[in-house]
Amino acid sequence: MTDLVLTDVSRWYGNVVAVNDVSMAIGPGVTGLLGPNGAGKSTLISMMAGFLEPSAGAVTLGGASVWRNVTAYKELGLVPEREVSFSYLTGRQFVAASAELHRLRDPRGATQAALEEVALVEAADRPISTYSKGMRQRAKLASALVHEPGVLLLDEPFNGVDPRQRMHLMELLTRMGEQGRTVLFSSHILEEVEHIARHVEVVVSGRHAASGDFGAIRRLMTDRPTHYTVRSSDDRRLAAALMGQPSVRSVALAAPTGTEEVHVEVTDMGDFARALPALARDAGITVRELRPTDESLESVFTYLVQS
Repeated sequence: MTDLVLTDVSRWYGNVVAVNDVSMAIGPGVTGLLGPNGAGKSTLISMMAGFLEPSAGAVTLGGASVWRNVTAYKELGLVPEREVSFSYLTGRQFVAASAELHRLRDPRGATQAALEEVALVEAADRPISTYSKGMRQRAKLASALVHEPGVLLLDEPFNGVDPRQRMHLMELLTRMGEQGRTVLFSSHILEEVEHIARHVEVVVSGRHAASGDFGAIRRLMTDRPTHYTVRSSDDRRLAAALMGQPSVRSVALAAPTGTEEVHVEVTDMGDFARALPALARDAGITVRELRPTDESLESVFTYLVQS
């Protein structure tokens, strides 16, 4: 299999920069393209698929540019985030149309094989308009797989899919990666990526934030400085006790709406989680609330960019 390579790729719309100087190489196996909503993931996938021209840089497959390269589609399959436009077609008709467009020698057989691959045979002759979200996702996937591409790109494939359908899709993508295909899917949910992708590419605000083994990047996310709000039976004594903890970087007392609370910046969440109950118990303090204040994915990914 040939690698899909992005070299110094940027894309802008007037004064708005959607993707800024991104370089990465996607090879066989399953890769997760991870980042918060609005990070530029869809723009990157559109350029990888040859549907959007980079404003700068190049996207190549096997050394050849994918932009305006019709032959690249023999190796590329795309599952877009947007819904199927031809919902009046049956699932079989939709997949068969893709087989015809690829001028396959046996479009009927290829259509049947793709429907079987995604477990959509029983519903294949129903209109797509009657499908659930998960079934529509499988129809799009069958259409992308009908010509047996070596590279499969999926944009947020698990959005709106129920748990059973999600597990089926995850198993299917895992199996394709094990077969040696190059599979890249985008997601803004860490747990989705963790289940099936060992290699991840992280983007934030159009920039390439991290690349490599998911476990190593996940540890970076876990070990980042984290902010908590703590309320207790004696916030002043608790704040004084917390200042001596190795995992605590800073402590501040605040008084919203007349009641005190402690704001804590922590460098090691695990150590802090173990130390706080013991510390409060020894001091005779009751912890009434412990709330993380910067647990959004945006804050997690932004930390990676700034590291």
